Amino acid sequence: MTTAPETGQKLAAALRWQIEAGADEAILDAPVDRFATQPPNPAPKPARERAPSNAAPAPTTTTAPPNLAPADAVNETARGLANACDDLASLQTALAAFDGCALKTTATNLVFGAGAPDADIMLVGEAPGRDEDREGMPFVGASGQLLDGMLGFLDLSRERNVYITNILPWRPPGNRQPTTAEIAACLPFLERHIALVAPRLLVFLGGTSAKTLLGRSEGITRLRGKWYEYASAATQDSRLAAIPAMPTLHPAYLLRQPAQKRAAWLDLIAVREKLDALAPMTDH
Repeated sequence: MTTAPETGQKLAAALRWQIEAGADEAILDAPVDRFATQPPNPAPKPARERAPSNAAPAPTTTTAPPNLAPADAVNETARGLANACDDLASLQTALAAFDGCALKTTATNLVFGAGAPDADIMLVGEAPGRDEDREGMPFVGASGQLLDGMLGFLDLSRERNVYITNILPWRPPGNRQPTTAEIAACLPFLERHIALVAPRLLVFLGGTSAKTLLGRSEGITRLRGKWYEYASAATQDSRLAAIPAMPTLHPAYLLRQPAQKRAAWLDLIAVREKLDALAPMTDH
């Protein structure tokens, strides 16, 4: 059988089109019109034999669900434990004993917080990284060194007037993004943490901490550079009813995007100016 040149050219063009569209395998030697093919009739099911009326029912096997507390119960347990703490030491002990967050089982160390316990400014990051997990301290890696350097130029330091913690006290495996459930389980401890430090200003490092503590949905690039109010639900202290809060870019992001350092500098300068404008507190 021979093929006319014109027909051969059309077939070749059709083949080229299929290859360009991603086809890389010929399934059948001959074309098949799938629309004209009728599906085979299903084979009739064999009649089920009727079991004798006195036969014992077949045993059924059930798998018990994992022994996990509901999220609401975990949150209430965490809130009760956190609110019972009157100082940072007892809060750290309660958090170390808390088993409501699975990150505890994969992390090396609890990363609680560091800095001046009566700090004017409290910084809240996202989650510990590899270096923080190894040492049990927040912001000790490259991002922490960058942060300390930026704070130092503004006469701010962990030793005198800054306290630092994270939204989560345990490192997520592989530095992955924390889940909503993980954040919710640990949030009562963070809220109590803020209430016990009782800072005059809050700085949220990164979108996770900013969106969680402010109840916002915007990304950090939209939130940063503006003042908000953080309302604490974990204290009766009227001074903490509305703490001024500044969201800014996370230092780890600045290491990846150095061009954004200027924006972070402007945010921290605004924090320094805000602190200078506040009236001195004699009991803080």
